[in-house]
Amino acid sequence: MSSTQQDIKIEMHDVKKAFGNKIVLDGVNLSVKKGESLVIIGGSGTGKSVTLKCVLGLMKADSGSIKIDGIETNKFDSAQRDEMMAKFGMLFQGGALFDSMKVWENVAFGLIQGQKMPRDEAREIAKEKLRQVGLAPQTGDLFPAELSGGMQKRVALARAIATNPEIIFFDEPTTGLDPIMADVINDLIKECVTDLGATALTITHDMSSARKIADQVAMIYEGKMIWDGPVGRLYDSGNSYVEQFIHGRADGPITKHANFRA
Repeated sequence: MSSTQQDIKIEMHDVKKAFGNKIVLDGVNLSVKKGESLVIIGGSGTGKSVTLKCVLGLMKADSGSIKIDGIETNKFDSAQRDEMMAKFGMLFQGGALFDSMKVWENVAFGLIQGQKMPRDEAREIAKEKLRQVGLAPQTGDLFPAELSGGMQKRVALARAIATNPEIIFFDEPTTGLDPIMADVINDLIKECVTDLGATALTITHDMSSARKIADQVAMIYEGKMIWDGPVGRLYDSGNSYVEQFIHGRADGPITKHANFRA
């Protein structure tokens, strides 16, 4: 294995996924280097979430190759999948906190359930992770319903980093937040990923978020990655589909292809 190959943390090659007659992923090719933050942009229904779920193993790709650390995962059995999942942290869209659990229990969920850590030890780690995302330790004794949307998102981030994962997935991390709180979350994501030295894969349609947290950006359209490059080239991509999407223009190849009508 060359040094370049050794640097690749996540690799997808010609990945396809369909639901009945609906083709969602149509030969996705993607690679993410160790310690890199890749943001996938694209409109609703273009395959962003399915891409993420296939990498996680929550969905099985119909064909193609998905490798983590150079190991093919698309044919893993449940035990192999569980072992691989220990490398991942995840911030779900909307937070997806457990309402019946206290905040600290939410943060410590992976430690207690996945690593079988004693509750007292897990609680101390949860408090530290809450501190890292700017929340006071006493926040841990509250329930999610007692928190604002921005605080809930911070708790979800604390949970995502609690196990010190090698790879963190962020699913629309700023959805439902006002612009100021969204920027706070973006700063926290960047800081936490850097501190952990983790590899990050984010799906979003929020261009402010993409610009702040990405090292690399890829755009998915009709189940294919139609452009990828460093974030510094996002606004000079030379791709008309990317240009229309990032500027939110009504006129362009995306709407023409879809036969949109005003």
